[in-house]
Amino acid sequence: MTIEQQISELRAELNACVEPTERRQLEAELEIAQAELIMMLAEQDGSIDAEPPF
Repeated sequence: MTIEQQISELRAELNACVEPTERRQLEAELEIAQAELIMMLAEQDGSIDAEPPF
């Protein structure tokens, strides 16, 4: 599954979720997946360097 697919699936689950505890878990997972996508895109376009500084 691609990260975009994962984000889409999490959004769909979040829209259907009514239980507060599960909703918070899904929100956290979605936030992490979105951050991973941002990092991947930044690495691809060269705006950040994935190598450690040492």
